[in-house]
Amino acid sequence: MVVTVQRLAMLSLHTSPLSQPGQGDAGGMNVYVRELVSALAQAGVACTTYTRSTGAEPAAEVQVEPGHRVVHIPAGAPSLAKEDLPGVVADFADGVRDHLDATGGADVIHANYWLSGIAGHRLKHELELPLVSTFHTLARVKAEGGDLEPARRERAENEIIGCADAICVSCTEEERQFRRLYGDPPGRIEIVAPGVEHALFAPGDRGGARRALGLRVDRPVLLFVGRIQPLKGADVAVRALAALGRPDVQLLIVGGASGREGTGEVDRVHELIDELGVTAQVHFVPPQQHHILSTYYRAADAVLVPSRSESFGLVALEAAACGTPVIASAVGGLLTLVDDGETGFLVPDRDPEEFARLAATLLGDVALARSMSRHAALRSRRYTWSLAAARLRRVYADLTVGALVECAA
Repeated sequence: MVVTVQRLAMLSLHTSPLSQPGQGDAGGMNVYVRELVSALAQAGVACTTYTRSTGAEPAAEVQVEPGHRVVHIPAGAPSLAKEDLPGVVADFADGVRDHLDATGGADVIHANYWLSGIAGHRLKHELELPLVSTFHTLARVKAEGGDLEPARRERAENEIIGCADAICVSCTEEERQFRRLYGDPPGRIEIVAPGVEHALFAPGDRGGARRALGLRVDRPVLLFVGRIQPLKGADVAVRALAALGRPDVQLLIVGGASGREGTGEVDRVHELIDELGVTAQVHFVPPQQHHILSTYYRAADAVLVPSRSESFGLVALEAAACGTPVIASAVGGLLTLVDDGETGFLVPDRDPEEFARLAATLLGDVALARSMSRHAALRSRRYTWSLAAARLRRVYADLTVGALVECAA
């Protein structure tokens, strides 16, 4: 008998898939939830994404497309810092439970990030439903990169891991990292690689893209896309530009401040730009609608991804799909996504001098740049949201007919 999952409850407590990526707490996870749920809905799964109400949403429920709605759950004051959200998880779980009870329930709960995982853990027990968890980032992984998280987060993640029926990771490197730091969980580990919308992110004319953005066609462009916070490394991109020593090269930084450290990090990056004497070469661009980013990728000679840690790195995939080589930190999912020397370059230890050297190599070798562009675009074709959705549908179906993991918490 073929089992199909009809109803999915997707939890995204701390950030809405409708939010603008690149500012506040919105980033790759927003894109992941929105695009993955859309692909699931198109495959026939009735999907409801539950997120916390911030008071800025157009309605309590938003029908994104057939089979895909976003429900905003009141939980705490509308304007809460991310660090204060653990205190409203119980209210959020109550709201999700009430909505599920009133609308016919769900077959599977899929939680994104540890805050949603806490709510999902409780709802699994109350509703006796399978729990799937995608952490996106983990406390121990961030600690290895120098970003320490509160002890309560690590405790919560351990409890979720001990109860989750399936844990989704994006690639083999993330699975190895997970097993090294957390051991073998009682549930399954499933590799579900994110995708990219190839109808939007595809190679195009670089000169045309630059003209569309008001950039000089004859000046090389390096691009950084992401939230401005220490983890993402905009400062490394600025130092690499300075080390490059070419006043004709422009660096575009597309994104906004994120988290409590965000505003301070923006100020620090501006001070660094002035200190290094590259003020005329660095251009800050506010967060852009997701589909507009493709024009920025096409305009660039290279995209810099100097993150301290990355579970996957959607920016690197989107850039590759547009045929733009990526120079990235040799961490996490970027180790799987970037073929060093073929589709881009990997940099150990986030060394700005090495980022600069590799950027100079790309800018100075037209044949290499073209080869990397071609290979990057071809490699990106392996990643689609429909494949990710198909993989998840099989996982969901398996979990609905098997015994649930007995909670180890």
